[in-house]
Amino acid sequence: MNIIKTDIEEVVIIEPRIFEDARGYFFESFSQQIFEEKVCKTTFVQDNESKSTFGVLRGLHFQKPPHAQSKLVRVIKGKVLDVAVDIRKGSPSFGQYVAVELSEENHLQLFVPRGFAHGFVVLSENVIFQYKCDNYYAPQSEGAIAWDDPDLNIDWKISTDKVILSEKDKQNKPLKHAEWLFDYKENLY
Repeated sequence: MNIIKTDIEEVVIIEPRIFEDARGYFFESFSQQIFEEKVCKTTFVQDNESKSTFGVLRGLHFQKPPHAQSKLVRVIKGKVLDVAVDIRKGSPSFGQYVAVELSEENHLQLFVPRGFAHGFVVLSENVIFQYKCDNYYAPQSEGAIAWDDPDLNIDWKISTDKVILSEKDKQNKPLKHAEWLFDYKENLY
């Protein structure tokens, strides 16, 4: 497993070691021991999966404490642009983001720690998206910021008229108007 640093120290890309032959391929998608040695100590407690079509944009979501979540995300089928935005007040990278293409071909995973808003847009005809969470989903702790916040200026790699949002995500406010943010000094894991 190769850990690739990003412009935001806490957000990392995980590249698995893939073994291919005439039969197909094999790789270890997760090892608690290796993850703790190379990334951070955390225990994932919930796995989620979604299926979406081209243009679906889910995000930018987070959960507030005490139900904050770190996520380890990957694509099983298709391709997405995955984005993690630092929403920790006082952080040197506050309002900055990491964007990485995750696909069934590259098998990359992105670790999104607590204190970050997360979202993705589907770049292929369909996608099957999976992620591990280190805390259980709690609807009363949902938070979100606008995917099209002009201050963030995220290039989602598709035309805005092709973006498909949930009714809930259409209501999200820009980061500067967020009703709740993380404190940079809080424990991320």
